[in-house]
Amino acid sequence: MLQGSAGVHAARTLKNAVACLMLLPRFLVAAVMLWLLDFLCIRRKVLMKMRETSPDDPPLCVSDSNKMFTLESLRAVWYGHKLDFFKTAHVGGAAPNTEVVPLDDSDRAHRILDYARGKRPLILNFGSCS
Repeated sequence: MLQGSAGVHAARTLKNAVACLMLLPRFLVAAVMLWLLDFLCIRRKVLMKMRETSPDDPPLCVSDSNKMFTLESLRAVWYGHKLDFFKTAHVGGAAPNTEVVPLDDSDRAHRILDYARGKRPLILNFGSCS
């Protein structure tokens, strides 16, 4: 029993190490881009090109106080890359068939794709009830 859990732990550690090696180049490119955006001249040019001005907009303030290359932003970039890497849904791939909780308290488990009928598209509405 203990050897089985050690094998699972080793496999999980290996999976995380491989994921880190695969994510590292993307993360480093994003970090270099954030570092470059911290230069005032580059930041001002990029923000001016991206900004669509209207008379109601406040003036654009580009200063040294609003840095983009911070530990918090690097953590957020790493976390975003990690979430994107481990997601189950990918563009062009098969839709994940996750379990659905039935409202009628039945014991039968349902899956999302059980509700698809023939060629009709299946529409999921994740709206609010408030």
